[in-house]
Amino acid sequence: MLNAFTDKERTCYYCRVLAEDSGVGFDVLSDMVANALLDADELEKEKGVVLEEIKRSEDEPGDHVHDLHLQGFWPTSEFGLPVIGTKESVSSITRQNLVDYINRRYHAGTVLVTAAGNVNHQDFVNWAEVNLGHLKPGPKNPVLDRPTAQPGNQHFGKKVEQVHFCIGTTGVNYFEDDFYTMVVLDGVLGGGMSSRLFQEIREKRGLVYAIGSYMLTYTAGGAFTIYGGTGPQTWAELQSVVRTELDKMMNEGPSPEEVNKVQKQIAGNIVLGLESTSARMQRMSKNEIVHGRQISMEETVKNINAITPAQIQDLAQRIFPEDQMRTTAIGPE
Repeated sequence: MLNAFTDKERTCYYCRVLAEDSGVGFDVLSDMVANALLDADELEKEKGVVLEEIKRSEDEPGDHVHDLHLQGFWPTSEFGLPVIGTKESVSSITRQNLVDYINRRYHAGTVLVTAAGNVNHQDFVNWAEVNLGHLKPGPKNPVLDRPTAQPGNQHFGKKVEQVHFCIGTTGVNYFEDDFYTMVVLDGVLGGGMSSRLFQEIREKRGLVYAIGSYMLTYTAGGAFTIYGGTGPQTWAELQSVVRTELDKMMNEGPSPEEVNKVQKQIAGNIVLGLESTSARMQRMSKNEIVHGRQISMEETVKNINAITPAQIQDLAQRIFPEDQMRTTAIGPE
């Protein structure tokens, strides 16, 4: 398996091979990253592929609404831009753009190599020296400003059966004291079938098929988002119920039993997730890039378990006031 993915702050090129083929996998992957030909004809083909991917995303309102939401929520920030780009930006990219970007970003000071699984550490170090030792130092990556949130409401008319929506507010960055509080708040409010939103909106009222929440976390800022889809005739009721649940979290906070249940769920998900070597690789690299050190599973679970209902209520009171919220919807005119 050879593949890659990009988020708003990082790109990861990865391969997954049998242990006996680790050296070959490292050689092929590092050659792709450090010595890419960037053939002009192939570039034009790939631009066509990406343009089709953008079209597909725009045809899927349940996906597209998330990009539209961030563009409206952070209109003046790089964090509001879609990772995949736009039709205009992708169409205008040249080979020289890519060469300049690689020279600026892919150098000894920014490239991190990580491995997890049945691999000998010294062999791994030797492969890195042989295949990537020629990389020279370069400029540091720019430090991005905290994105400025723009509350409000925006509706995009489209011939679809449902209203696909995001209701969001400001979140936290990786380094804020409220990071772990936000993790638990997210779990209580919209993290799975036992969460408040799922129980109240789907199980009790039957207004949606899917409802949940998620947190986006970056080095400079973050966002908290509730998402789902409902019928046009129930859209007003759903918004009212969501508002009521946010008010409850602000005025009453979660119960100790809710918090304890979510803490156990989060710890279980972390442990089960680390059964995958790919997940371990990503966790190690993310910790190194963001924090400059490895954060153990035990430290993470300890921080999660230390969160109290009072801390969650305090955070909710700061981020859930109605005048701080933004709602984005794609639905019938």
